[in-house]
Amino acid sequence: MPNRASRIGARATAVRAGASALRDQFDGRPLLLTTPGSVNWITGGLSDPVDITATSDPVWVVDGPQGRAMIINEIEVPRLLEDFDIANSDWELIGVPWYDPDAPLEAVAQFTGLRTEALISDREGMGTNVMSEIVRTRMVLTEPERDDLRDLGALCARALEAGIDSWRPGRSTDFDVAAAISYVLEQDGAKAVCLIVGGDSRMRSMRHPLAIGAVVHDALMAVVVARRGGLHVAATRIAVRDAGDPIVELCDELARVNDGVLEASLPGGTWGAAVNTLAAGYESIGREGTWREHYQGGPIAYEQREFELAPGMESSPFWNLETALGVAIAWNPSALGGAKIEDTYLVGADGLELVTASDAWPTAAGGLGARSQVKIVQ
Repeated sequence: MPNRASRIGARATAVRAGASALRDQFDGRPLLLTTPGSVNWITGGLSDPVDITATSDPVWVVDGPQGRAMIINEIEVPRLLEDFDIANSDWELIGVPWYDPDAPLEAVAQFTGLRTEALISDREGMGTNVMSEIVRTRMVLTEPERDDLRDLGALCARALEAGIDSWRPGRSTDFDVAAAISYVLEQDGAKAVCLIVGGDSRMRSMRHPLAIGAVVHDALMAVVVARRGGLHVAATRIAVRDAGDPIVELCDELARVNDGVLEASLPGGTWGAAVNTLAAGYESIGREGTWREHYQGGPIAYEQREFELAPGMESSPFWNLETALGVAIAWNPSALGGAKIEDTYLVGADGLELVTASDAWPTAAGGLGARSQVKIVQ
């Protein structure tokens, strides 16, 4: 079997305790998972959606006292059997006709011997929705998941750097740079589920300067959220031609905001306290309220961000959730004018581990270690 299959097996084994503990919170009721993030969590990253925009995964998973089953349309059964050796695992594979929309739930009922109302799940209308509890469980990554995240982070860094290095000021378009990034990612089995490339005046005036085929002359920003095996990492890279470009100074200002929120993400606090620290960081550099102008990031794993918080969202189920070891974080403080800082870190016993870094890109020391900085391109 390919190496990917063995890594999937290791991840699936490692998360079983978390899935079992989650079910124990709800009297051992069977767990039904149908969304891409949840399915990839419990299967170890097995499911590659045919449609990467789909909110429902092609594989549905049941984990309960009756055993464990994957329910999938019959088109995909041969692929799963051949690529992942499901027949020799403890998963029962149940194929259903693609043209019958009721078939998956009927298969769930037959496997569990229960009505839908008796289940817990990651979706409204399919028993008790426990999505918040699922996120709380899966965002604390096991060691095999952390290893895969590290590999994906290094790949994301290489892809971004390849894109920036391909830039020929005054000749290359933002499409050219985006294509170079995607090429490196897809060579190694990852996909950019978010890819923003823009430059010059568009980069300075827009928070999301999506590529439009414009030639880039003086400044370039590339933003990627890459996904592989269900896991995500996020990073931003900025390059300018002039060391005196205002973007350089803006990013230096933002470093104080970035350092503050990273420190607040270490174990011992809460996520609500972390976003309040972020808001205070903007205020400390004379940019009070700037957090309102753009998403600020947060914990990342099986979604681009497992949840988004902003100051004042005390009613969120994650506001008082304690920060913890094993969580991946990707904050992205930014300021209008083309400045943004974004990398993915793992929270470990020795502090923060920057996973979206390579020796080929300049970094600067921060309060808790290195961060990527603006590159000067001649």
